[in-house]
Amino acid sequence: MSAPTDPATPRKSSDLQELLPSVIACAPKDALTLLEGHPDDFVVGMLELLNPAVTQDVLALFPSTRRQKLLAAATPAVRKQWMRNEGYAEETVGRMMEPPLAVFRPELTIAEATEELRELVARAFITYVFVVDETERLLGVVAMREMLLGKPEQRLDAIMIPKPFHLTPAMPLADAMKETILRHYPVYPVCDAEGRLVGLARGQTLFEAQAVELSAMPGSMVGVEKEERLSTPWPRSLKFRHPWLQLNLLTAFIAAAVVGIFEHTIDRIVVLAVFLPVLAGQSGNTGCQALAVALRGMTLGELKAGKAKQLVAKEALLGFFNGAFVGVTAGLGMFFYASMQGNANALMLGIIVLIAMTVSCVLSGVSGALVPLALKRMGADPATASSIFLTTATDVASMGTFLGLATLLIRP
Repeated sequence: MSAPTDPATPRKSSDLQELLPSVIACAPKDALTLLEGHPDDFVVGMLELLNPAVTQDVLALFPSTRRQKLLAAATPAVRKQWMRNEGYAEETVGRMMEPPLAVFRPELTIAEATEELRELVARAFITYVFVVDETERLLGVVAMREMLLGKPEQRLDAIMIPKPFHLTPAMPLADAMKETILRHYPVYPVCDAEGRLVGLARGQTLFEAQAVELSAMPGSMVGVEKEERLSTPWPRSLKFRHPWLQLNLLTAFIAAAVVGIFEHTIDRIVVLAVFLPVLAGQSGNTGCQALAVALRGMTLGELKAGKAKQLVAKEALLGFFNGAFVGVTAGLGMFFYASMQGNANALMLGIIVLIAMTVSCVLSGVSGALVPLALKRMGADPATASSIFLTTATDVASMGTFLGLATLLIRP
């Protein structure tokens, strides 16, 4: 990452490096708390050291007056880049751009470019030279090896790689990862629709951002916010988590109400209560498997438009076969258990378990695929508390089917 390295301010640099690990370990709101008491130039220096996407999140939390002061304290190139990045959606390449500093015209010679680079490398880490025309359209990229081996009088357009691979600022992070995973370049130019160079994205920052998204997903599924870290104070953690627990309690009441509807049946056939956790557990696992695959597909960009029906159909089919195979085992277990209890309806109870297991696994698989799709359709994070909604759906499906069939098929 490009970072100020002015040797005239060693104390400032040492202070930045000392605080940097704590800032990196924090959520954006906690990072704001650590930084807001420092001078503007110190905060700007720290923001330049962070992943650009994190920089945008922290910068947005400052009050508007302070944010303007921070922008004014930044260099013109950094200020322009931060303001440009702000216009792009989260989890896109545009939020992760750094200013491309080594930008030259094609007619410049290696000797002339080298003189300009001497000043730039004292302020930032330069990997490639970018060659653009008078309208800032990217013409080519020059590797430092070519600069070293070329003749001083050679022009940059004679040694550049023409029409290089580039990313676009509106490209989702998942798509960018798929485009770059086989290339392994340290830096990628970012160009707009007209081919103008608007920034650069470092491969490291792309992978860091994707790793954060993947690591946050398991917590999001149970209502733990992406902002919460180990260093988050407990009052803020309570604020993040408690509303989801209240929601989970509400959904648990819904599942309990389903059982309450069939209370008379359970009182009449006590053996049903023994197998309720079995049905709920198996259908819940089936739903979680489907949910994990759906979320993984969304994160990696594999779930393209029009593939939702295919995903739901696949999970329904898998639910049917998994439910049927497990249902046979569970049905036999119910038959033998009911027989040992002297229940005259042991065979019918076994059949009911088989049918209920199959139906509930089908419904759970479909729910596991539909929950993240529905959340995405509503504009919400597909991973946010998805397991809470899924648990309710699977409990209602499994218990409702099981107790409903018992009520219909086994008469007093």
